[in-house]
Amino acid sequence: MSSYAIVQASGRQLWIEEHRFYDLNKLTLQAGDTFLLNQILLVKQNDVLEIGKPLVKGKYMIDAVVLRHISGSKIRVYKMRPKKKTRKTFGARPKLTRVYINSIRRISTSASVCYA
Repeated sequence: MSSYAIVQASGRQLWIEEHRFYDLNKLTLQAGDTFLLNQILLVKQNDVLEIGKPLVKGKYMIDAVVLRHISGSKIRVYKMRPKKKTRKTFGARPKLTRVYINSIRRISTSASVCYA
């Protein structure tokens, strides 16, 4: 495990590693689209650990690609009122987006800036 990050995405905090895929709540992107994760809480790269307060802003960039949209496993809900003969079962399958993490990289700030 050379590099990993903890990011905030889809209302959850996820432990992200390079070259792996993760299931997030459905995103409004098409399959094959690339995007950046910018809410990074923690990054470990080459034995260097950076912790944000609360976010690591503008230092790292996480490239991700949308693989496909899937349905998650079925969630069953069963309601029963005791002594009333009232029972109700319903369920849902959450809509998810499978995302592949290409890279976690540091943004180099070595470019010189000229204010003329």
